Amino acid sequence: MSAASPDSPAYDSIAIVGVGLIGGSIAAAVKRRRLARRVVGIGRNRERLDAARASGLVDVVSVSMAASEQSELVIVCTPVGRIAADVREIAARSRCGSTVTDAGSVKGAICADLAAGLPGGVSFVGSHPLAGSEKTGWEHADAVLFQDRLCVVTPCPNDCSAAAPFVESFWQAIGMRTKRMSPDEHDRVLALTSHLPHAAAAALASLLSEDLGDFTGSGFRDTTRIAAGDPNIWTGIFLQNARHVDEHIGSLVARLTQFRELIASQDEAGLRAWLAAAKQHRDRLG
Repeated sequence: MSAASPDSPAYDSIAIVGVGLIGGSIAAAVKRRRLARRVVGIGRNRERLDAARASGLVDVVSVSMAASEQSELVIVCTPVGRIAADVREIAARSRCGSTVTDAGSVKGAICADLAAGLPGGVSFVGSHPLAGSEKTGWEHADAVLFQDRLCVVTPCPNDCSAAAPFVESFWQAIGMRTKRMSPDEHDRVLALTSHLPHAAAAALASLLSEDLGDFTGSGFRDTTRIAAGDPNIWTGIFLQNARHVDEHIGSLVARLTQFRELIASQDEAGLRAWLAAAKQHRDRLG
């Protein structure tokens, strides 16, 4: 990868598989920064792909993975349950020396599936850009969605190639900070900071009957916002990271049980301390 300029983009071709919110936002960021001569959008719905191309988000579209064959970098933004199979199909069609990464929220199962390596000198490095929205579709793509956000890069164990720095340089080029973690450590941390909050928001939202909607204020709406995410995507995330999510659910239940005991015993001092400790942790986030 060379330094990008309007006359000399860093990449000749970047392919994005799955042109939804994340894939579309990556394409928008690449376009805004003029990082590639050509952005290829690959997906299953030709009509929506054509609309994305007509909007200027991507330059070329296809419903075939073969369209990625000339791209030096391919970014897979499909649901986590499909990523490993999609990577293999891409690798079978890609030129020697190309690199494939992804944007999945779970890394352990994907990296384990691909640990044996790929054919034809193609490298895979896992990635998870920590940015997103409960919205879906390329229509909500945002060129600055990733600005100053963190991307976790998870090379497969025993990967000594130069592919990880190559992938890190891409995420940095669209404005992100990067941090390397093992796939399992990533999944353990994200189970707490991303997956458990979604489960908690969904559980709280499920308690609300239709006749109580008028009684919800900003607190309820803000707390349950992420429960509006795509159930199909989140089903795959929870199933692939079940072990770590289950551990954190246990911790959350223990905290709620402690809270329940404090109010049952009318322990004013204990309840105030419980709430103050939680506030202190939240205040650290800024």
